Amino acid sequence: MTRPRATAVGFVAILLWALLALFTVGSTPTPPLLLNALCFSIGGVLGLIWTWASGGLGQLRSVPWTTYVFGTVGLFGYHALYFSALRMAPAAEAGLIAYLWPLLIVLFSGLLPGEHLRLGHLLGASLGFAGAAVIIAGGGSTGFQADHLPGYGLALLCALTWSGYSVLSRRLTDTPTSSVAVFCIATAIASAALHLVIEDTVWPDGAFGWASILALGLGPVGLAFYVWDIGVKQGDIQVLGTASYAAPLLSTFALVLAGIAAPSWGLAIAALLITGGAALAARASLRR
Repeated sequence: MTRPRATAVGFVAILLWALLALFTVGSTPTPPLLLNALCFSIGGVLGLIWTWASGGLGQLRSVPWTTYVFGTVGLFGYHALYFSALRMAPAAEAGLIAYLWPLLIVLFSGLLPGEHLRLGHLLGASLGFAGAAVIIAGGGSTGFQADHLPGYGLALLCALTWSGYSVLSRRLTDTPTSSVAVFCIATAIASAALHLVIEDTVWPDGAFGWASILALGLGPVGLAFYVWDIGVKQGDIQVLGTASYAAPLLSTFALVLAGIAAPSWGLAIAALLITGGAALAARASLRR
């Protein structure tokens, strides 16, 4: 697969993750670890079916166990933190803090062999960060509030976890994408085990709650991982990281359309900053 095509495949994940916050809110009041278990069970089973149909089951035997541990920790850690953050703080604000991971990907990727940070990357990342800051400061549904700090702190850990996972995945280019299915199944098992120990079981509220969980498992917590794996391993990780600034914008729009977050002028200003930053950083990579 060519680098531009792999980058385009990675863009699909960004579109799917734009719906992550909306469906997470729809899954209320299911606790985070149970939500993890349900969603990753769906995504993992679908991945195994695809792997079997494509004749790739044999490849899974050659994957080192350390790679399986790495992938499981990445998926489990990010989503356990993300679901918890959105249960402890307003969805718009917590989601946007979690979406600082594109900025971190662009910066961290400069440490990879063969990659270099250019002025355009830094300026684009700065514009994207400024756009997210505008929304967090006053363009979201409630603005910043001190009693939501625990949720905001978990959201920041989300950003660090996913950016680290994405950048380090670049060093696993020989690992087949089908291994993501094993990551998902292992994450579901670990989440279910911890849920039984530390959480009360609360099932989704009605048909809409179950539909939200199904949508999460099929898209943002399913297909998104497989296409993202292709993108970060074979595509332009700096373009993907910066273009990911569109995800918080699209996510906020989805929350506004659903009536969960209120629209504001701050959203329009952030839109210009985010899209302009993504275009600037993408141009810097393309000029290479």
